Amino acid sequence: QVNAYSCDRCGCEIFQPVSTKSFTPLTECPSQDCKQNNAKGSLFLSTRASKFLPFQEVKIQEMADQVPVGHIPRQLTVHCHGALTRQINPGDVVDIAGIFLPTPYTGFKAIRAGLLTDTYLEAQYVNQHKKAYDDIVLAQRTLRRMNELEQSGNLYEYLARSIAPEIFGHLDVKKAVTSSVDRWCNKRDGGRHAHPWRHQHLSYGRPR
Repeated sequence: QVNAYSCDRCGCEIFQPVSTKSFTPLTECPSQDCKQNNAKGSLFLSTRASKFLPFQEVKIQEMADQVPVGHIPRQLTVHCHGALTRQINPGDVVDIAGIFLPTPYTGFKAIRAGLLTDTYLEAQYVNQHKKAYDDIVLAQRTLRRMNELEQSGNLYEYLARSIAPEIFGHLDVKKAVTSSVDRWCNKRDGGRHAHPWRHQHLSYGRPR
């Protein structure tokens, strides 16, 4: 929102309000001291004194089941500000409510564009369909079943046998996949676990 500069000659702090997506940084000091001394002081950007606004540009597209056969999914640009940033990650399924606005061209591009403009959605509300693990509330029946499996001592065997049950045997390979999935699920990213159903594993070779 506000850029802060410091002059190497007079030491004054200069503030530049920024209200557009792009701006031209200041290079020469406009303070009275530099003008009176006829000195062109150079300005250096001070990020510590500047004020920033969280911003995220998101590209969203239609779901695969909503696209007609032979068509390309439609895309839309979404701008998120403030608390709405970092709520959308790649692969998420979301509902977004906002204001549909145009982005007019500027400069020479505006002369050739005529009445054409780019559009974007100014997000006001985001609803996540894929909940993070920290937001999931398990039923008491599920918790009791998890405790029973944990106390049985065969949890590792149960997990390994549940992978590809239609393939008989190969328990050692299934245990390796189970260990790999568990390793990915233990990694946290902003309160989110890596979901096991997003894990991709490739096994190749001729079974014996």
